[in-house]
Amino acid sequence: MLQEGVVKRHRTGWSRAAGGRGRTALRTAAAGAVSAALVAGTVVGLAPAAEAAPAIRFVDIAGDGGTVLKANVLTPAGADGSHDYPLIVLPTSWGLPQVEYLAQAQKLADSGYVVLAYNVRGFWQSGGRIEVAGPPDIADASKVIDWALAHTPADPRHIGMAGVSYGAGISLLTAAHDKRVKAVAALSGWADLIDSIYSGRTQHLQAAAVLDGAATLTGRESPELREIFDNLYASDLTTEQQMIDWGRKRSAATYVDQLNRNNPAVMLANAWGDTVFPANQYASFYEKLTVPKRLQLRPGDHATPELTGLFGLPNDVWTDTGRWFDHYLKGADNGVDAEQPVRLKSRGAGGYEGYPDWKSVTATRKKIALAGSATIHANVDSGADGGIVFLSSILDQVAQLPPLASMPLLPRRWAAVWQSERYGSAQRVRGTTTLHTTLTPTDESGTLIAHLYDVGPLGIGKLVTHAPYTWHGRTPGEPFDVDLDLFSTAYDVPAGHRLALVVDTVDPLYAEHNPSGAQLTFSSPGDDPSYVSVPLGEE
Repeated sequence: MLQEGVVKRHRTGWSRAAGGRGRTALRTAAAGAVSAALVAGTVVGLAPAAEAAPAIRFVDIAGDGGTVLKANVLTPAGADGSHDYPLIVLPTSWGLPQVEYLAQAQKLADSGYVVLAYNVRGFWQSGGRIEVAGPPDIADASKVIDWALAHTPADPRHIGMAGVSYGAGISLLTAAHDKRVKAVAALSGWADLIDSIYSGRTQHLQAAAVLDGAATLTGRESPELREIFDNLYASDLTTEQQMIDWGRKRSAATYVDQLNRNNPAVMLANAWGDTVFPANQYASFYEKLTVPKRLQLRPGDHATPELTGLFGLPNDVWTDTGRWFDHYLKGADNGVDAEQPVRLKSRGAGGYEGYPDWKSVTATRKKIALAGSATIHANVDSGADGGIVFLSSILDQVAQLPPLASMPLLPRRWAAVWQSERYGSAQRVRGTTTLHTTLTPTDESGTLIAHLYDVGPLGIGKLVTHAPYTWHGRTPGEPFDVDLDLFSTAYDVPAGHRLALVVDTVDPLYAEHNPSGAQLTFSSPGDDPSYVSVPLGEE
């Protein structure tokens, strides 16, 4: 429904100018509602400490080019200017107002930080237009740091940045461009924007529609952003390189060498089921960092692991963020640097597991042979899907109920299915599953979606992971190799269950590029057998 609504809007050519006053009114009303909810949550979460609350003031800051940025500043209670405090800057998330971080800002100020949260340009009451972490946004962040150093008791030697989602991306990019930033906590963010919304050369339509809709309601899109969204929906290959170049400019992975030279301490946290910024791109980026670093992954969807903390409730991600800053900005000997830097929480019950690096997570692998040949028809959803943006992964996080599919009932005309043997003991899927197969299409372009399921005795499969893959410019009837990384995860397969790989061509999360009537044939040549490689170890 989301993507249909977006497509309909563009086809009918709604006037953006005519709707300006309506959207402004919506933004104002929504600002009040969201702000009230966050402030109410903050009061509830911090009620016992209300009397010792740090000083807060709302200010306007001149960003890049003089653009006004709305911000709030908290200083430790009793600060009298006699000494400086470490500074933490918090850029807001996509579509949220400047009070987003108030609960966490108060906690940080209580523990001795100057905290400055600001609304990024283009959203809510800040000026300018949405640049999607472009050069103006990075320049804004440096201007905010300048302002804090000039107008608060902030210590220029101890500056950190943190944020959720959009704020995480801006924080990472700023640390790569501004040497003053000594520590970063990037929560539910991205390091590679293209690998997030265009992985496998496939448009993540539902995620894009959510971002587009939020920007329309709460902000003002730049002409460049509007063009990017329109080109994404249109699937115009002539603009593909333009979109990739646009995304690379806004990806911390592009500047990883600069970030390593600046040497800030970087904490990355994300959710296994993040439907906006999948965990893969964070894991790949983490491996390239040579700075003090930490990677923390747990169940949930986009920004849900941090959500309760925004209301002042106990939250392990925000707790670890505070410990990260305490050590790297204050020099606290709290042991955070001595812990295993890669921390994973399975989608089942249990606490965090520690690993020395990402490679150790996937050190043990087992292959499931994809024997024989299978031909499927395109353009019909087989029933094997990645779910619904946000909803499905939240259900998995809260109730361990991922998307389901019945293996016996999946129509083989539209889905190819391979299954492993039953496992005699519980298995632990940890890391990135990879698919290798030989594909012969009937058309030059097409899309497939690979799904890995945990299949119980009754044949009901619970989705473990999946990923889309799109190709263009292939010769019809000629086979070619497909190598695809499925989205990283941590999942426990019970004893007596199987793993199943299901490949089909339609998923509501993604764009489909199969022409009408297309067919896909999967084969396993003797000199190049097909398989799915699962990072799988016995209990």
